Amino acid sequence: MRIGLLTSSRADFGIYRPLIKEILGNKKFELKIIAFGTHLSVFHGHTIDEIRNEGFEIKYTIDTILVSDSSESISTSIGLTIIKFSSFWKDYNDQFDIVLCLGDRYEMFAAVMSGISFGVKFAHIHGGEKTLGAIDNIFRHSITHASFIHFASTEEYRNRIIQILDDPNRVYYSGALSLDNLNSINLLNLDQFKLKWGIDLIQPSILFTFHPETINSNLNLAYTDEIIEAILSIENFQFIITMPNADTCGNRVRKQFETRLEGRKNIFLVENLGTQSYFTAMKYCQLLVGNTSSGIIEAASFQKFVVNLGNRQAGRAMSQNIINIEIKKNIIIDAINQTALLGHYEGENIYLNKNQSASSIIIQALNNNEIYI
Repeated sequence: MRIGLLTSSRADFGIYRPLIKEILGNKKFELKIIAFGTHLSVFHGHTIDEIRNEGFEIKYTIDTILVSDSSESISTSIGLTIIKFSSFWKDYNDQFDIVLCLGDRYEMFAAVMSGISFGVKFAHIHGGEKTLGAIDNIFRHSITHASFIHFASTEEYRNRIIQILDDPNRVYYSGALSLDNLNSINLLNLDQFKLKWGIDLIQPSILFTFHPETINSNLNLAYTDEIIEAILSIENFQFIITMPNADTCGNRVRKQFETRLEGRKNIFLVENLGTQSYFTAMKYCQLLVGNTSSGIIEAASFQKFVVNLGNRQAGRAMSQNIINIEIKKNIIIDAINQTALLGHYEGENIYLNKNQSASSIIIQALNNNEIYI
């Protein structure tokens, strides 16, 4: 079976990684990685190099990203991606039996939409979810409608996909694919992490990521001011801050962080930790703060509480480790101080499939000839 894999960013590739290894280890499959989006952007770390450094071959690269983060630039980038992929699918659609796509990013939406008229069969991972504070919600459901096979991270989401499509036969509950990484990645020890990043995780640490809310993008600069004021007011923790996605207003949020926090004592701005270092930081930090999906999906498996800021993740199913708050300076300060006293989270992770790994479920489904009839 000839499998294509669409990857547009560091985030989705980190999730894909255990599945890629499973596919490459199966002689029944031939994998062709298609890299585009921020992977090819120097501004975002040119993360295509990280894929190659891990020994993975990239079969195709497609340059689609624009540097600006205005609403017009995002829409233009969607149009550009559709145009670029229209040419790609015209030339290569017959090279794939199935093409893996993941998540809800606008780049992924554009790549998938342009394949519809060519009859490309897509397998969508992480469909059925809801994020009311981001336009990604629209893109996610659109990708679901365009896809042939579906792998949901919870039973609730599987049922939602079935409601959307009115067809249960090609909709699987796999659990969250990223959690497979916990069994396959060797985390760094404290000395290795300090040597690599210059950050001593023995010190009480907060792992922090804030992405813009793309539904109410006019509020993001005010939100960032509140967040920065809160961070500057907290002296009993060091902050490891990973930079925002390529979203509407993302560059302006990034600029505020750089202008006001760069070089401050106990504040570390990092473009991209990578999966190994990110999970290492998650293991040793006291808690997570921000609005990233990794806080919702993965932190519970590290027994970490999460202070979730604002509405970007609103509507998403959450384990009991999530504390949702408004983005206001004093509320953030109080939530961090109170949550830090809770210690380790001892509850379950609702995104973990306890019976079987997500990768193995996906492999079995792709290998089931009956679903292609």
